[in-house]
Amino acid sequence: MTKEEKRELVKGILFTSPWLVGFSIFVIYPILASFYYSFCNYSVLQPPRFIGLLNYKDLFTDPIFWKSLWNTGYFVIFMIPLGLVTSLSLAMLLNTKVRGMAFYRMIFFIPSLVPMVAGSILWMWIFNGEYGLFNNFLMRVGIPHPPNWLMDIRFAKPAIIIMSLWGLGNMIVIYLAGLQDVPVSLIEAADLDGANWFDKLWNITIPMISPVIYFNVIMAIIGSFQIFSQAYIMTGGGPQRSTTFYALYLYQTAFEDFRMGYASAMAWILFVIILILTLLITRVSKEKIYYGG
Repeated sequence: MTKEEKRELVKGILFTSPWLVGFSIFVIYPILASFYYSFCNYSVLQPPRFIGLLNYKDLFTDPIFWKSLWNTGYFVIFMIPLGLVTSLSLAMLLNTKVRGMAFYRMIFFIPSLVPMVAGSILWMWIFNGEYGLFNNFLMRVGIPHPPNWLMDIRFAKPAIIIMSLWGLGNMIVIYLAGLQDVPVSLIEAADLDGANWFDKLWNITIPMISPVIYFNVIMAIIGSFQIFSQAYIMTGGGPQRSTTFYALYLYQTAFEDFRMGYASAMAWILFVIILILTLLITRVSKEKIYYGG
């Protein structure tokens, strides 16, 4: 390395040093600290005391841990397919050449800009068992006794899933960008061959946007496993812990029970679960994704 190259390297490091310092303090250090605390009995108020794998051992005998994992798994299993299909369907509708399409796109994107707290409070009123708009609509269409959604263990999780579908704007925009990159020549050739809309969707559109689908699946998995705000605000984890999702239980353990070591162990288990699922999906879909060019 010449003197000039060394000088340029020093300049580059100096220019990026504010970001490097911030990244080290606010990202690297918390990650390493949480890994160490996961092996400790740490309550914030007292110094951490090393206890080995006891936190992890206790997790596997904790019924609330398994309940929160089940609740989160339920949300992931239903939310991801519904979210992917709904957002792709809306993106295809918004990709058509209709007058005023910019306005329609704005309407579908705006909900994703609403802060999660405000959106959750709004949906609390929509799902209100006595005065809510949703139950009012159900009664008008002939359902005389609709459920009290957020207070019924059978309907609390479905209600949160419905609420989460409201904020698919970002996923719709990503799909829309992918759809606009599908070569028109392929669609026209399929039309000449007499292909119907499903043939074009299955054999042209989906393969051409497969990288976008893969990206949205991975982001949906990460986001779904981290669901927190909706349950925290709308139900507080009830009724009967039916909406105590993993991230909510982690928060309660860390900041209400002050068991930081136990919560750190939960965080690392969540990281491992998401990592395994991401690697699995990447491996399974590796030969099914088409990258043009």
